[in-house]
Amino acid sequence: MIEAHKIIEAPETVEDTITLDALGRHRRRIKLTTDGGIEFLLNLDRTRFLSEGDAILLTDDRSIKVIAKPEKLYAVTAKSYKHLLSLAWHIGNRHLKADIQRSRILIQVDPVIHDMLTGLGAMIKIVTEPFNPEQGAYDHHHHGDKA
Repeated sequence: MIEAHKIIEAPETVEDTITLDALGRHRRRIKLTTDGGIEFLLNLDRTRFLSEGDAILLTDDRSIKVIAKPEKLYAVTAKSYKHLLSLAWHIGNRHLKADIQRSRILIQVDPVIHDMLTGLGAMIKIVTEPFNPEQGAYDHHHHGDKA
């Protein structure tokens, strides 16, 4: 079986794509199949989050571009920037994965958290989008400032 040991920035031309939700993109070792049917073993030295636009480099030098699969999420907004920061603090205090953006925070659907956030004055809309949560302080692969 073909293996992959390295994640790189996606080159202009790739052999295939693989579309995974956020949970499916947080991996170390797993058998995967690309959107076009290429089977391979992802075998990284440590668990890491595969971001949209990364490429998985196969041992035969083919590259597979990672695509973030849209999933059902809460888009959390607030009445002010300071209020949004306060909501971000509450989300972080509960160790929830969050995609923190300039005017909203995307989190996974959770009715208990929905009730907590609306109780804090948040406005919540259900959206279907790719989920790219912030990574931990010890993960050196960051995706930068978001719009």
